[in-house]
Amino acid sequence: MSKISIVVPVYYNADTLELLYEDMKAKILDKLGDYEIVFTDDGSKDESWDIMNGIADRDPHVKCVKLSRNFGEHAALLAGLSQCSGDCAVTKQADLQEDSSIILEMYESWKKGNKVVLAVREGRDEPFLKKFFASIYYKIIHKIVNENMPVGGCDCYLIDRQVIKVLELLDEKNSSLTLQVLWAGFKTDHVYFHRRDREIGVSRWTLSKKVKLAMDSMLSFSYVPIRMMSALGVIFFIASIIWIIAVLYETLAVGTPVQGWASLMCLVLFSSGIIMIMLGVIGEYVWRTLDASRNRPPFVIDEVRSGDS
Repeated sequence: MSKISIVVPVYYNADTLELLYEDMKAKILDKLGDYEIVFTDDGSKDESWDIMNGIADRDPHVKCVKLSRNFGEHAALLAGLSQCSGDCAVTKQADLQEDSSIILEMYESWKKGNKVVLAVREGRDEPFLKKFFASIYYKIIHKIVNENMPVGGCDCYLIDRQVIKVLELLDEKNSSLTLQVLWAGFKTDHVYFHRRDREIGVSRWTLSKKVKLAMDSMLSFSYVPIRMMSALGVIFFIASIIWIIAVLYETLAVGTPVQGWASLMCLVLFSSGIIMIMLGVIGEYVWRTLDASRNRPPFVIDEVRSGDS
């Protein structure tokens, strides 16, 4: 009999953990057969760890992993995957925005031979701006980073044990775990769900974290930023040659005196801004190279507790 692991990253989710467990217990746990739930506390400062342990006291299938500090959702998921023992593992958010029943659909798809099963959003009950920017992000990722990324985006996925081993070998920081799963290239299937709006608690998915995810996705899996810098350099070089020829013609052939300090300063400031942006992009690549060369682990586990211990 196969075993499935449900990996749940936890960060300030004290108000939803009990509800999440009860929801899974009512809808799916008795239908999964052999299962385990791996809660990973990503440095929460609320009561999340105590609640996780309380659930583990009632259910021997629950394992609690505590990281030494906040490393981010990418690291928390990796930590949970490193501690799980299932033949496959599914990631599950703790914010109650996904219907737990989709895990059954993903599990059945895995049994048919699919080693990656993505839960794709076919709709979402969230504010317009949030949906708009999320749609732009996923369309860009689909277009220029990985064409296998669903345009609607995916919140969770099920992966085979073979895929988990590949992720552990990659051991990448400053990256997107979803894109790593897609990059691995295993046989993939989709299941669809409607994402609910968050009704309990406050999201810790801040703007800075969203920007970092977008940068990590672009810089770790695409050469487009570097190619854009090269293209801008060529465009500015050609424009400068045309401008020089025009100025020389006006001065030598027509006799127009060279004037326009204001326009010249605007051009200098604009080109300087472009140069600084290019240096910033290069700096991001250099920083990621430095971070990888130091060979620091993407997470540090402080404590692991199983429900049967």
